[in-house]
Amino acid sequence: QVQLVESGGGLVQAGDSLSLACTFSGRTFSSYTMAWFRQAPGKGRELVAAITWNGGTTSYADSVKGRFTISRDNAKNTVYLQMNSLKPEDTAVYYCAADKLYTRIQYRREEYDYWGQGTQVTVSS
Repeated sequence: QVQLVESGGGLVQAGDSLSLACTFSGRTFSSYTMAWFRQAPGKGRELVAAITWNGGTTSYADSVKGRFTISRDNAKNTVYLQMNSLKPEDTAVYYCAADKLYTRIQYRREEYDYWGQGTQVTVSS
């Protein structure tokens, strides 16, 4: 069974940077597209960034383009989200997700097979 464990959340000020990590176990990491979603209070869960199995394709929400970077290290079974120039509207619980369709990126949360427990990111103004 696949397990995803996020780390790196916390409380920062606007303009600061934060890095999230998600460690994958239970299956072959390189057989999955990986993604970060987020969910703010009272809102739906939205795709923030995603990366295919070898890092060859990435995708970002318009709201984070130019500020966030997703990457992966298949030797360490880990996917990362580097978040720069954080804004209060980035405040949310951030979830790591894995999709068995590893060759391309899917955008709907229902298409992802496994989820982490989430990590809180709070950006104060």
